Amino acid sequence: MGLYACVPSPVKKYKIAYNVFLNQEADDYEIFVMNTDGSEKKNITNRAGLDWVYYAFGDKLFFVSDRDTTHRVYFLYEMNANGENVRKIYNVRLSDSWVGSRKNGTELLVKPHPTEDSAFHIINLNGRLLKRLDVGLPYFNDPCFSPDGKQIVFRGGLKVSKREEGFIDELYIINDDGTGLRQLTHYPKNDTTAEWYAYKAGPPCWKPDGMITYSSKQAGNYNIFSIEANGEHLRKLTPDSLNEVYHSWLPDGSAMTYEGADLNDENYEIYIQYSSGKILQLTADTLQQLAPVFVEVN
Repeated sequence: MGLYACVPSPVKKYKIAYNVFLNQEADDYEIFVMNTDGSEKKNITNRAGLDWVYYAFGDKLFFVSDRDTTHRVYFLYEMNANGENVRKIYNVRLSDSWVGSRKNGTELLVKPHPTEDSAFHIINLNGRLLKRLDVGLPYFNDPCFSPDGKQIVFRGGLKVSKREEGFIDELYIINDDGTGLRQLTHYPKNDTTAEWYAYKAGPPCWKPDGMITYSSKQAGNYNIFSIEANGEHLRKLTPDSLNEVYHSWLPDGSAMTYEGADLNDENYEIYIQYSSGKILQLTADTLQQLAPVFVEVN
């Protein structure tokens, strides 16, 4: 008999963290977690103000918050799925933007507020600025690293603001050294159904299998689409019965969780969709549930 027994790797378990518009009059957003079957829902922030989870890596939730500052002035924090070990990461004010990571979650990709800087920042978990990345576009937001960390996909535009006539947000890809900028998506020119404020290309996710997923309002309906990094094989992933926008994937790509609203953009609930095509609704109440992410639990 050998000195070492063959011990199987433990099966990773996940919960879903999501944002709840708990009190509209007070502009109060809270972060909740639940099991992937919708059970054991729990508020893990429990404070008046704005807390919004944008990203998870492993057992860490990365969220923006206006705690310790004034209303809707955001800074970046982390905590675990129980709402414990809350820690401020970065002392630079951030924009309302998704967050990416690379190098096993040790480097984060964030978008500073325009009053701070006009470039993406790559930082470490101690809040040290490692690199500025100027993408050279008037509008840029919601960055996400490629699985190997060498490229970034993000929402970009040729005008500064959605309020400018003719603004169209598309997905762009750039190398992490600032070279090779190219446009990935192309919104259908004959589609006029999206309002001025609607996403033509919503915040992207870059899956380990190389596919990039994003939301887009086309033919009057928000759906989640997938596309390869070379711009080929565009495919719609979600049903037309709902408006689906913010989403995330299990690390192995076997399931996606997203918010789904009815076609009047009401009744925002959280869903999980498996690779088999099976869809489960996980929440059902009068509150708005938004932007779910998978988080690992020990």
